[in-house]
Amino acid sequence: MSNELIAGGGFVVLFALMALRVPIGIAMGIVGIGGFAVVIDMKPALNLLAQSPISTITDFNLTLIPFFVLMGVLATNSGMSSELFRAGRAWLGGFRGGLGLASVGACGGFAAICGSSVATAATMTKIAYPEMKRAGYGDEAATGIIAAGGTLGILIPPSVVLAIYGFITETDIGTLFIAGIVPGLLAVLMYMLTVRFWYGRTLPAAEPFTIAEAMASLRGVWAVGLLFIAVILSIYFGIVTATEAAAAGALLTAIIGFLRRRLTWATLLDSLVEALRTSVAIYVVLIGATLFGYFLAITRVPQEFTQFLVDIGGGRYGTLFLILLLFLVMGCFLDAMAMIILMVPIVFPVITQLGFDPVWFGVIVVMTVELGLITPPVGMNVYVINSIASRVSLPTIFKGVLPFVTVDVLRLLLLIAFPALVLFLPGSMN
Repeated sequence: MSNELIAGGGFVVLFALMALRVPIGIAMGIVGIGGFAVVIDMKPALNLLAQSPISTITDFNLTLIPFFVLMGVLATNSGMSSELFRAGRAWLGGFRGGLGLASVGACGGFAAICGSSVATAATMTKIAYPEMKRAGYGDEAATGIIAAGGTLGILIPPSVVLAIYGFITETDIGTLFIAGIVPGLLAVLMYMLTVRFWYGRTLPAAEPFTIAEAMASLRGVWAVGLLFIAVILSIYFGIVTATEAAAAGALLTAIIGFLRRRLTWATLLDSLVEALRTSVAIYVVLIGATLFGYFLAITRVPQEFTQFLVDIGGGRYGTLFLILLLFLVMGCFLDAMAMIILMVPIVFPVITQLGFDPVWFGVIVVMTVELGLITPPVGMNVYVINSIASRVSLPTIFKGVLPFVTVDVLRLLLLIAFPALVLFLPGSMN
């Protein structure tokens, strides 16, 4: 049996297992070991199963994942997300649709200390949705704004998905984080413009604005600014590595929580348990992806796929369009992390052969998988919001995110046309 047929059969089995709701990390591990045994032999496959998980878990570069996860959990349990929303409301409430603008701004701020889209969407649904409903917002607008704002969690650094992309492609994670800053800020701006001009006429009138309240609200967000400086700016200026910044960020978040009496020892223990569960789930996926990657390597699927796309003759940007289209289609069925882990090892050789910058492509591909978080039938952020605001139907939330999907596509095209928007900050790093 040819390697191509074995690889094709492996993908069929993988998607069948996923359809049976087997966790993707377990499914990839089963297919990876089984496929390796078919192509080589069972004994080397079992040796791989014994060695690969240990090497993945002990990889120093990946230790930033549990630290950033812990940092986000501690920030949530310390009430920083509520303070961000209150500050956004104080400064932007004077505009029509001010609560919607404040929600987007709070999502962007929380993403800078969280790194997870699902956590951002869930947290802001609990905080912002009740306030918008009390102010007279419709379900479509309120949930659509939060679902779109939640996607900022995987783009604005520190992003767990960008870190995993860096691990898979051996691209510097700190550089990827810095590259995500401008696209993330651009996303916040474009989302705010969408709220203002798409929903503006249907949203409630502006709230009274006082400079005293606005200035007072800043007292609550100093912690977020300090964490941003400690983590992101320290990476930018080359003071620390991304892993060191993650450890410092988690420790600093805990210290701030205790100093402000927002954390107790019991809350800290709960945060550690929650971060441990999330980190273990991510590591299981990474171990499965590593095993599956070995299987793909011995069947030469990445090389064959690269040659196939090059032979099509669509040119650099034609091939890039096909790859991003593939991500968009798969985003309708897989979550963001699954797409990155499953597809990047296959398409990355194509990207490098075509001469695209790996840092730029990392941001572009993360922006592409962002769309999968708010588009049917998976739309992870939409389902998270629906689980919290259960009386709002899924079709209503999906309808609410439609204008933001359009804006996301425009932003993606803008960054493809002008790569310097992504690369000029990383290019100026120490």
